[in-house]
Amino acid sequence: MLDWITLDEATIWYMAVFSIVSFAATLLLVPVLVIRIPEDYFAENKRHRWEPWAHQHPVIRWSLLAAKNILGYIFIILGIAMLVLPGQGILTILIGIMFINFPGKYRLERWVIMRAPVLNTINKLRQRAGHMPLKTYNR
Repeated sequence: MLDWITLDEATIWYMAVFSIVSFAATLLLVPVLVIRIPEDYFAENKRHRWEPWAHQHPVIRWSLLAAKNILGYIFIILGIAMLVLPGQGILTILIGIMFINFPGKYRLERWVIMRAPVLNTINKLRQRAGHMPLKTYNR
């Protein structure tokens, strides 16, 4: 194992830098993104469709959708690697899942958000920024 580390020392440095940058970016971006969630986003059983590129030419729209999903899968693969290597593995996997499209994604997001510790933390962040708390849906 130590032979691999000495042979790929540059790779380990790149991964360490990526880990530090992704951790710092997470600390900066997550609060901003949480604050920007509309207060009624999780109040419905179905997701409201909103795509910033919905009015683009179909080729552009599908290219952007494919690129977004590919980026998500790259993050998932990197996150799985970071489970055994230095880095924020679980966080990177979650970021990748946020990028990709799959059936039941909204249900999964809503399930995670509705956990009491997660919802309380998000609502505290929103309150500090002067935003209303997230409205929860009725089952």
